[in-house]
Amino acid sequence: MKVRKAVIPVAGFGTRWLPASRSVPKVMLPVLDTPVVHHAVREASDAGIEHVVFVLSRQQEAISAYFGRHTDLEIALEQRGDGDMLRQMLAINEMAEISYVYQHEQLGLGHAILAAQTIIGDEPFAVFLPDDVIWGDSPTIGDMLEIFGQRGGCVVAVKEVPVEMIPSLGIVKARPLDGRALVIDGMVEKPSIAEAPSNLAIIGRYVLAPEVFDVLRRTPHGARGEIQLTNALAMLLSTRPMYAYRFPGVHFDVGTPLGLLKASVHAALHRDDLAPGFRTWLGEAIS
Repeated sequence: MKVRKAVIPVAGFGTRWLPASRSVPKVMLPVLDTPVVHHAVREASDAGIEHVVFVLSRQQEAISAYFGRHTDLEIALEQRGDGDMLRQMLAINEMAEISYVYQHEQLGLGHAILAAQTIIGDEPFAVFLPDDVIWGDSPTIGDMLEIFGQRGGCVVAVKEVPVEMIPSLGIVKARPLDGRALVIDGMVEKPSIAEAPSNLAIIGRYVLAPEVFDVLRRTPHGARGEIQLTNALAMLLSTRPMYAYRFPGVHFDVGTPLGLLKASVHAALHRDDLAPGFRTWLGEAIS
């Protein structure tokens, strides 16, 4: 079955971004000049996903405003003769059909995904964590959709991480299958370094079967009352195969100020209109 829909949870408070996140959702902060959340929707669109469901909390209207039409801006750009920028603005509205649901309590990623079930229905779907920006020759989620189409089981994106990061991430135990695909034999949320089955961490991209909704309802709540998606997938693993994809390309965790800064520097160094002057300034600044 074709995967047509994606869920993008964005309901977090963004406390690592205070004071900016008091009034600006953290996913609206820019990587250079493009909001973080735009990268997720563009990746989904490039992979052929048609419908994106945002899971919001209150006071995040800036997200829906960004993906809506801005008629006054469009008229102004047309009157100025700025056709290139006008086409860019119109393209934002055309990337995908956008829907919004609200997560009224912050009860974890699994709870956020459950909030989207009324729109997802009984279909497989993708999940994007927009804090994870991945740049490569092809959209990471598109490569994962190919694995899902061939194998039929859920797929998660993974990468090797430094040992000290293991206790803050979902970790998988996996063995090679074909190319960059692996078969998952187990997974655990935020294990201690001593108990971790590997240093392969789940990174912000999932392709999930609709059965995950029933499993999420049966998943025990954690210490903070949250429903962890990794725990639900570990339960689902007992009844159906699951796969990991070791993605190529460049990954940045833009959920932290340092990660966003790194991503913006990377983007600037790869922009023809910015790179020459930026390289000169950067060399002087660090000399």
